[in-house]
Amino acid sequence: MTQSLKVKYKNEIITDLIKEFDYKNIHQVPKLVKIQINRCLGINASNNSTLQQSIQEFRLITGQQPVITKSKKAIASFKIKENQPLGITVTLRNEYMFSFLERLIHLVLPRIRDFNGLSLNGFDKNGNYNFGLKTQLVFPEIPYETVDQLRGLNITIVTTAKTKKEGISLLKNYGLPLKTN
Repeated sequence: MTQSLKVKYKNEIITDLIKEFDYKNIHQVPKLVKIQINRCLGINASNNSTLQQSIQEFRLITGQQPVITKSKKAIASFKIKENQPLGITVTLRNEYMFSFLERLIHLVLPRIRDFNGLSLNGFDKNGNYNFGLKTQLVFPEIPYETVDQLRGLNITIVTTAKTKKEGISLLKNYGLPLKTN
């Protein structure tokens, strides 16, 4: 890898975005805020081995301890009790965020079979991007032998962009492989 994404942002991406969107101030240029990674386990989260397996996978993928998300209230029709574990989440910022994004772009996404780029439908009106991966095996940190069941995960990239177009341009400049509809 030629240069870290943080250095690339300062040296190249800022000037490219200023030219493209004609910003008057450098503080108007959108930047990455955080990357949030979630996995909903649902009723399977009450199984301690499944929960511990997911926690260990998130530790390997992100380098951080995930937070267990719990139900806020009981829902009898879904067999959910109050304060029952339902999933896990990790929020990455600063160095962890750039390290994860670099591995995502250069290692993880190219390992996906028949990958043609990420859909532009994952952008919201504020330029944040949300997409899912169907399996955890695309991450090189996870050994195939330890996986008992394929479980997907959701990745949200939060930016300071004001519009969808700004968010698309920012992530394309970082090198995220987006489809060109």
